[in-house]
Amino acid sequence: MVRPGRSAEREVEGQKATPRHVAIIMDGNGRWAARRGLPRVAGHRAGAEAVRRTMQAAADAGVEVLTLYAFSSENWRRSEDEVSDLKGLMRFYLERELGTLQKEKVRLKLIGEPAAFGNDLYDRLSQAVEETKDNDRLTLVVALNYGSQAELVGAARALAERAKAGEIDPATIDIAAVESLLHTRDLPPLDLLVRTSGEVRLSNFLLWQAAYAELVFTDTLWPDFDEAAFAATLAEFARRQRRFGGR
Repeated sequence: MVRPGRSAEREVEGQKATPRHVAIIMDGNGRWAARRGLPRVAGHRAGAEAVRRTMQAAADAGVEVLTLYAFSSENWRRSEDEVSDLKGLMRFYLERELGTLQKEKVRLKLIGEPAAFGNDLYDRLSQAVEETKDNDRLTLVVALNYGSQAELVGAARALAERAKAGEIDPATIDIAAVESLLHTRDLPPLDLLVRTSGEVRLSNFLLWQAAYAELVFTDTLWPDFDEAAFAATLAEFARRQRRFGGR
């Protein structure tokens, strides 16, 4: 079972380091579809296949946690049809892939506010989380209706409420206190954050958690991201000398 704890230098002479926790901003589905003259939903469907490939590649590589930015809190601004298509795709993926999660011993975890997707989908998601909770080969974290700024505001508000109630002294609030209230509190620290499609920004994803992560940006559109592309990001991580400012 995955246990939290700060990353340590893992490069050993003659041995490649493998990140414990990899996160991916899956970007480029729309552009992939547009270049082929297809509707955006076709790009999202192709992106779902990339999720399957990447999950398998991460498990085979010995990664402990794979976190995917599936639906941001800002995605609600998209057209009603596209949001509906995304919800339908999530239902389809759950129904088709739950058996794969069990076979590959993958534990599903959700972060964000997935209840906003409605009772039916949320109940299906919660059931999948419950059914896979004892799997221990890989933890697949899916960020749904997630926004890092809202996550940090929630942590700050909770700490303020505790201080107001006299439960804690504000002077004792430290990094650990904040981290204990984040959605990722039971996961190992983020080692590697990848964004596909050539965009070079974090887009409100794991802002706190990325403080000491290695960042890799690739021009590959998400639907084209495959085992070789994932291996390339791990190789880039292994080439970098990890420094933690004395931590």
